[in-house]
Amino acid sequence: MKYTRLTKEQLEELHQEFINFLASQSITAEEWQDIKKNKPDVAEDELDVFSDLVWEGVLNQAKYLEHFSKQQMFLFRIGEVKMTLVGVKVENETIDIRTKEGYRWLQDNLLNESVQIYTSTKEISEDRNKDIFALITQGANITQGELFNYFEKLIEVEE
Repeated sequence: MKYTRLTKEQLEELHQEFINFLASQSITAEEWQDIKKNKPDVAEDELDVFSDLVWEGVLNQAKYLEHFSKQQMFLFRIGEVKMTLVGVKVENETIDIRTKEGYRWLQDNLLNESVQIYTSTKEISEDRNKDIFALITQGANITQGELFNYFEKLIEVEE
């Protein structure tokens, strides 16, 4: 498996897509029930293959990621050959930007000396999706890039 298996909830949400996946392999509903009952290892393999296909589709579309910790925000723009980071660090330990109050404080104090904003770029490896997945497993979420674009306008971000 290249990524991780989808959760039970995710698989339930993608029930129709999974049926289509099985149909593409000429596996009927009855055959699937038989496989689950009599060949659980084969059923597990099918779930793994399906999960990887779903992840590939999602990761191929990912253009922006965000990761928040108590006092830092990491905003990523994922290009074809490089990844750009806008980082925001709050050096006031009483502020937690994951809370509504802390985030409001950050919005009101972006120019405060206890707020540092920085950028960085990194070449993407041969496996772009694996780079993105690694960030997701560390807690990043795929977004539409609103925050990245906001900060890009606020500061000069290297292209």
